Amino acid sequence: MDSFAPTHRTQVQRAPQRAVYDRAQIYSILDEGYICHAGFTVDGQPYVIPICYGRAGDQLYLHGSAVSRMVRALAENVDICITVTLIDGLVFARSACRHSINYRSVVVLGKARLVTDPGEKLEALRCLTNQFAPGRWEEVRKPDESELNAVSVLAVPLQEVSAKTRSGPPADAGPDDSLAVWAGVVPVWTLAGEPAGDARVPPGVTAFDIRRLTRFRHGGDI
Repeated sequence: MDSFAPTHRTQVQRAPQRAVYDRAQIYSILDEGYICHAGFTVDGQPYVIPICYGRAGDQLYLHGSAVSRMVRALAENVDICITVTLIDGLVFARSACRHSINYRSVVVLGKARLVTDPGEKLEALRCLTNQFAPGRWEEVRKPDESELNAVSVLAVPLQEVSAKTRSGPPADAGPDDSLAVWAGVVPVWTLAGEPAGDARVPPGVTAFDIRRLTRFRHGGDI
C-alpha cells in the first residue's frame, strides 16, 4: 500500500489539513532523523525516553542495554508510542498567538518485539549504525559475542502510523497585517562542522567526509 490507513488512534483531529499518511513521505521523515522518543507505561508510571533508531523496510529498530528498564518493559508486550520530529523553521507572526513552527513529525503506535534471532540482530545493528551515515557499518569492526550479549534490540512494526507537517509563512489575522512588526520564517537547519578526530587516530587515516551526511548542511554551505 502507498499510504497508511488512519485508525481511530492515528487519525489527525487538530488541523487535519496537515495530516500525512503517504508511506514514502513518512519514511523520508523517519530516515532523516536520528533520535526518537519512546513513550510507555510501567506500573502506572509513564516514561518518555530518547533513543537512537533505524528503519529497515516496514519496521523500526531500537536498541539499548540488555538490563535497561526500557528494554525489559517493552519486551513484555506493552503498548509503545514513538515520535520523531524535525524542525524546519521558526514562524514569527505579528501577534503572539499566531507564532508557530514549521515542522515534520511522525507518530508510531504498536508493540515492540525483542529481536532474538542472531542474524536479524546483526542486521538491526547494521541498520542502526548506518542511520548515522550510509556505509558506516561496512567500515568499522563488527560486534563481538560479548557486545552482542550486552545490547538488546527491539523491533517495532510500522503499521499504525501517521505524520503531521506545517510549512509556509505565518497565518496572521487580517487586521494585524498593517502592524509595523516583522513577520516571516527563520529557517532552522542542522549543521555539520569539521570533524574532530580523537588522539588515537593513526597518522594518515582520512578524516570522516561530512559530505556523506546528506541530511545536514555543512560549514561551507552557510
